[in-house]
Amino acid sequence: QVQLVESGGGLVQPGGSLRLSCRASGFTFGNYPMTWNRQAPGKERELVASISSRGGTTNYADSVKGRFTISRDNVQNTVYLQMNGLKPDDTAVYYCKVEHWSGDYWGQGTQVTVSS
Repeated sequence: QVQLVESGGGLVQPGGSLRLSCRASGFTFGNYPMTWNRQAPGKERELVASISSRGGTTNYADSVKGRFTISRDNVQNTVYLQMNGLKPDDTAVYYCKVEHWSGDYWGQGTQVTVSS
């Protein structure tokens, strides 16, 4: 079955960096685009970044452009989100997602808290 497991979240000071990982299993990872999404307290879940199946095309929300980088390793079946220049507004639970032919699948999420 499709499984996505995020890791790498934590508490970081403003201006700091974190690298999130999402390990995928149960499907042919290299055939599917992947996305990172986040949900802050009291807000709707939003798309943060996307990457094509082979990694050649990436897109970002305006709020993270120039600070976050999405990448993937199709051998390790893992998608990453490098987050630099973190701001308090980046505080949220971060989820990876795949739109598989059998449905949309989400990981359990990893908490990112940006605070001094």
